[in-house]
Amino acid sequence: MKFISILLFLFFYSFTDVHAKPPYDGTIWYFPDVINTNDPTTFKELIYTGKDYREMFDRRKGGRWLNKEAFLFNAVYEERIIEIQVNPEFKNVDNAFKEAFYYSETIGRLPNFLLTNVKTVWIHKGKKSYGGGNENLLIHTGRSKEYISKEILEEVFIHEAGHTSLDWDFGGLLNKTEWEEAKKKDKEHISDYAKKFPRSEDVAESILTWIAVRYRLDRISKENNEIVLNTIPNRLKFFDEQNFDMYPLVPRD
Repeated sequence: MKFISILLFLFFYSFTDVHAKPPYDGTIWYFPDVINTNDPTTFKELIYTGKDYREMFDRRKGGRWLNKEAFLFNAVYEERIIEIQVNPEFKNVDNAFKEAFYYSETIGRLPNFLLTNVKTVWIHKGKKSYGGGNENLLIHTGRSKEYISKEILEEVFIHEAGHTSLDWDFGGLLNKTEWEEAKKKDKEHISDYAKKFPRSEDVAESILTWIAVRYRLDRISKENNEIVLNTIPNRLKFFDEQNFDMYPLVPRD
């Protein structure tokens, strides 16, 4: 009997231990193709406005603020204009235009609610991670090759724009108290990254999976759908209740 009791204890312990761990290390790697290059964009045109000094954050050399005479462009969307600031290291207007145009078109595929607080975009060279916040999206083009090859470029922008437009620390759309209540009911995080940095990463890690299970069931596996639904049901319900503007991801009536 004692032996059987030990076995039962070990079985119970291993079962609870497995389910006490977030299902993903980081959500962007598991939900490619939520948005892709065939999806519509609200981007209309890119207008070069000249060169002028702008303060931009650069992750290279440990991260630093730079005051550079950047190439400036107005990215015109259906409902907003975003200034694209391109590091002068791209040498000339033609090179800067190509970079600004490519990313402007991609950003326009995000649903409108994620662009609510986006006023500027910084584009640098360097193989560093993208970033969000500060009414901005930060791009390091050396990292883009990896994101594009894994078909997660748009998903990375969803994550970073989640910081910019949703996080309360950046004046975002979400109510912190209501979010914390939903999180408490769920009892688990969707990823290791969200669990390690619950204040800064939980929203951005969760918003991609919400879009996936609510609007892209045909592009994700049944297994991933069930994992998300079972892990963060109250966070999903919280997002449901925000009545986000999902255009152009969802056509307007």
